[in-house]
Amino acid sequence: MKKQKINVVTLGCSKNLVDSEVLLNQLAMDGFDVVHDSNDTDSDIVVINTCGFIHDAKEESVNTILQFVDAKGRGDIDKLYVMGCLSERYKTDLEKEVPEVDKFFGKFDLKALVGELKATYRPEFIYERRITTPSHFAYLKISEGCNRVCAFCAIPGMTGKHQSKSMENLVKEAKYLAKKGVREILLIAQDLSYYGIDLYGKSRLAELIQQIAEIDGIVWIRLHYLYPTKFPMDILPLFMSVPKLCKYIDIPLQHSANNVLKHMLRHVTTEETEVLLQKIKEAVPGIAIRTTMLVGHPGETDDDFEQLKSFVSKHKFDRLGAFTYSHEEGTYGYQKYEDDVPEEVKQARQEELMGIQQIISSQLNAAKVGQTLQVIIDREDDEFYVGRTEFDSPEVDGEVLINKETPLKKGQFCQVEITGSEEFDLYGKVV
Repeated sequence: MKKQKINVVTLGCSKNLVDSEVLLNQLAMDGFDVVHDSNDTDSDIVVINTCGFIHDAKEESVNTILQFVDAKGRGDIDKLYVMGCLSERYKTDLEKEVPEVDKFFGKFDLKALVGELKATYRPEFIYERRITTPSHFAYLKISEGCNRVCAFCAIPGMTGKHQSKSMENLVKEAKYLAKKGVREILLIAQDLSYYGIDLYGKSRLAELIQQIAEIDGIVWIRLHYLYPTKFPMDILPLFMSVPKLCKYIDIPLQHSANNVLKHMLRHVTTEETEVLLQKIKEAVPGIAIRTTMLVGHPGETDDDFEQLKSFVSKHKFDRLGAFTYSHEEGTYGYQKYEDDVPEEVKQARQEELMGIQQIISSQLNAAKVGQTLQVIIDREDDEFYVGRTEFDSPEVDGEVLINKETPLKKGQFCQVEITGSEEFDLYGKVV
């Protein structure tokens, strides 16, 4: 008999996506018909992998659960399960509030969930995944959890302490991805900087990068989420000596004013941040730096925000995202601080900061006109082939829109002359 059809719906970050991909593969190996993020209601079973990070993400997760509760009530689906960060954080409350869900599972309950679905859990194939991204790029999650105690962040309460995956297993997983046709690997974790310290007594991120770079088929390696505190300086020479390592680094600074950094428990000062950025730029000329800033944190004054604006204007980050503070239960900030910045002030500061970044991005993109850059093709739309340079990560950064004079395929690398620019995107032609 044909096994049931299961729809796995993923919300939140790329780390959640990797968890879903592992689940999809485990179920597919047992003969289930699996789909990902389907909006159809023809699946027998739906599993929602939730996010519980901040208010907006929690709201999206709850609304998605209720949407499929309605579908179950209409008889469109038979069973509904919920997993991930939201149910890790609020499992008891959710069980009371949404009894229509057949069962809630935490973030690390994969084996129990697979068993509940009457499938066989196969730990020996845990490194294999049903890739849901375009087949030429994939995320490689190198650790779970986080040892940082940032005042605003609820993630350590959901994921626990930092746990590195073994280098042997990560290389095995990367080789599996390469055999599947993946050409760009994005290393992700809550904190890449800490990789290996718990297993090997020291950071081994540099060694991991070198081993992955030796894998045939991998062309680009990209790094996401390196904290400024105890930054692994030994990776900097690799940007110049390992051609596969993209000159791109994602380092969420969160703020630049000492007053706010102290309230955030970031354990870094403005002066130390300035020194780190200078060292990165000197060691890796032309590197693209992506960062994240958080505005409206408890205790952030007008002067602090003015300092942040000056900092962003001075450093001209290649990529920057700005978010507003969310007062989250269970965090240090929730317990110790009053949420004293009005919501309208938070929103205004976010918009002002992104306005500054828009001008910076427009200037940086305009300077690329006339250059020839290597581009990977992500997709084709009606007018253009759409790709990215090594300075752009999928979904969060800008794109290159290439005219269709030369036929191109998804996953193909090509040399593109940049012929025009906008605030966040570039235009080009194949040379």
